[in-house]
Amino acid sequence: MADADRSAAEGTAVGGVTAGEMAGPGETAAGGSPRWRVLVGSRSFGKVSAEHNARLVAAGCEVIPNTTGRAYLASELHEALRGVDAIITGTDELTAEVIADADRLRTIAKHGVGLDNIDLDAARARGIVVTWTPAAINESVADMALALLLAVARGLLPADASVRAGRWPNVVGVELGGRTLGIVGLGRIGKGVCRRAQAFGMRVVAHDPFPDEAFAAAHGVTFLSLPELLATADAVTLHAAPAGRPGPLLGAAELATMKPTAFLINTARGHLVDEPALADALRGGRLAGAGLDVFVAEPPGTANPLLGLDNVVLTPHAAGQTDEGLFRMSEMTVENCLRALRGEEPLHRV
Repeated sequence: MADADRSAAEGTAVGGVTAGEMAGPGETAAGGSPRWRVLVGSRSFGKVSAEHNARLVAAGCEVIPNTTGRAYLASELHEALRGVDAIITGTDELTAEVIADADRLRTIAKHGVGLDNIDLDAARARGIVVTWTPAAINESVADMALALLLAVARGLLPADASVRAGRWPNVVGVELGGRTLGIVGLGRIGKGVCRRAQAFGMRVVAHDPFPDEAFAAAHGVTFLSLPELLATADAVTLHAAPAGRPGPLLGAAELATMKPTAFLINTARGHLVDEPALADALRGGRLAGAGLDVFVAEPPGTANPLLGLDNVVLTPHAAGQTDEGLFRMSEMTVENCLRALRGEEPLHRV
């Protein structure tokens, strides 16, 4: 990682504090035993740098690694959380029953931003502090949204496969310049996508229940209703929250309103899209292509109808997986976790 991105080494701001303001010297209980036990559920925590685990240890924590190779299931957490003071979680199944059964749990430190795997009401009822890491991976996800759009628009994956197979096809794609991008959810990530798309010469329209009129005016963005956006856009990218919706945001009816030449990009949540309906639209030529980083079930089973289509680019929930993004996320997670364990206000409480 470039030195400029290693905020702890450079003393630059991370979530509003500098490295010099972060965790201090080691703290241990009487007799030198660790003061707190911390279970690491997130598989990406500490992946970029060993210093984040080291900071926990230096602060008096016994760090318990994830040995499953995947997120913990609720049935496993009942035992895994026994005698544990904190969990650094990714997508572990922190249900109400799991939280109620956790005998010593004081904080749930989300290594990321999605909170749908945590029963927040159950945590609040137990007085457990829940934290998260907003803004840590915004730029990484915005990059991925544009990468997926470019890959689909230019047919990069089928072209790559053909060349590797010894063929030399005439691959014809489309330019992004002059086309309309519809952004569903113009929050931090959506705004980053907007800036990138406009650098490619795209016109941007957006749908958001809480429109930022100042940003829209400064960047020439037009707010539309969701049906208007779907009918207007040449490409639609999803950056919306899933909460408060009984079904997918885009089902068969909504997909049918999109242009047959349009592309759909999803780096938000898999269940925002009806996957069988999307596969039908792509297979039937009612939609030109899709780029998906998220799925209803992760990993998707072999029966998922999207896996057999060549006009879809599929990635393994990797939009936030960059050296820079993961470093910032782990830095913020450690600080949130240690502050909560010490009884201090964390950087980002949910």
